[in-house]
Amino acid sequence: MRRLALFLLLLLPLGAGAQYKNPLYSDLTRSDTARAMQEDVSFLASAALEGRAAGSEGELEAARYMSSRFEAMDVDLLYGTDGDLFGLRRQEDTLRSQNVAAFIPGYDKKLKNKYIVVCARLDNLGTGVVNVDGVQHQRIYYGANGNASGLAMLLQLAGRLSTNRVLLKRSVILLASGASVPDGAGTWYFLNRSFGAAGDIDAAVELNMLGTASGGFYAYTASNADLNKLLTAMSNTLQPVQPQIVAAEPCASDHRMFYDSKIPCVMFTTGMYPEYNTEKDTPSVLEYDSMERTLEYLYNFVVELACGEKPDFDPSESVRGQYVAGRSGAVPYYECDAKPTFFGSSDPAVFLQKWVYAYLRYPKEAVRQGIQGRVQVDFIIDEKGKVTDVRAVKSSHPLLEEEALRVIKASPDWKPGRIGKTKVRSEISLNVEFRLEKKKK
Repeated sequence: MRRLALFLLLLLPLGAGAQYKNPLYSDLTRSDTARAMQEDVSFLASAALEGRAAGSEGELEAARYMSSRFEAMDVDLLYGTDGDLFGLRRQEDTLRSQNVAAFIPGYDKKLKNKYIVVCARLDNLGTGVVNVDGVQHQRIYYGANGNASGLAMLLQLAGRLSTNRVLLKRSVILLASGASVPDGAGTWYFLNRSFGAAGDIDAAVELNMLGTASGGFYAYTASNADLNKLLTAMSNTLQPVQPQIVAAEPCASDHRMFYDSKIPCVMFTTGMYPEYNTEKDTPSVLEYDSMERTLEYLYNFVVELACGEKPDFDPSESVRGQYVAGRSGAVPYYECDAKPTFFGSSDPAVFLQKWVYAYLRYPKEAVRQGIQGRVQVDFIIDEKGKVTDVRAVKSSHPLLEEEALRVIKASPDWKPGRIGKTKVRSEISLNVEFRLEKKKK
């Protein structure tokens, strides 16, 4: 009966044609989005583009396609429809390629002139030299899965960030970089020749090989402590997927150009390969449902990156020490040998579902004003399992913050976390979502 009552409550109008949309029950498998990604991949991986080799007509057609899709989403282009053309001198000739870049402005007066770059390589087929038993060999690369999946993800991410640009403090640049295989030429050109404000890029995200999450979802940061901290903090929040932080570089790619410019960068991938394999990115091999869940995570990550503290390129040891120590002597949730549990589960999603969203009351005034957003709440579970030191770290609005804090402060006791056999104070961070949707006619 309680579930039925909750279900009926969620269907009741809460004011002015709006109702509260419980994010726990939102459809993470959005068929329209999956279908759009499949259509993008079908074109970008089609035989008509002949592999999207760097400098080829196929790569140019892919650039035009990315530009047209950005324009259709009302995302401003930094360059023309063909992209930003550049030349790359080689021994035998000059390779001509192009970058496509779109721009979403941030809202914060102080941070809107700082940037987060999200990039995916545009080209597919390329050549490079590999060392096999001390002998140099020329090898043709297809670029792991051709990265049509990364480009499709970039497009969908652009649309979602554009729709929710009011949440972005920093501006976001979406870059489809040309001539990336094998030397990262397009990204180098963007950072060193084309984009005049490269010094104001606070962080970057690379999307590479994101179509087969059943084999794993990985994040590579070159061991940047601040980016690892953000990734780990997000692992303590409700997410449709969670990446595994890896120390080994999955493959050489555009992230290296950002490192060379001392810009913190994280590469997300679903392929762990020491070098690019030769399987092309065809619609039949990709997992579109899991791509959509990956997209949801990437959107949340980019929003956090655009609104949070600037990550240091090489954080000092003192900063790392503060991170390990935690707040008020508490052990970070993820570092407990036995994590604290709520209703028998150590998954924070269970706490959100069975307590937070079950007893959350959307503030009437917030409904009336159409206020929605996210509140990030940190709290400590002490040695007795009691919830203490509840505080809002980030908040979209004071009305939402007040309600999120009220519900979490009223939490029943947890089973405390342990280090070895010793009960410890542990700290956890959660995002509480407040969403309104129009009442269906």
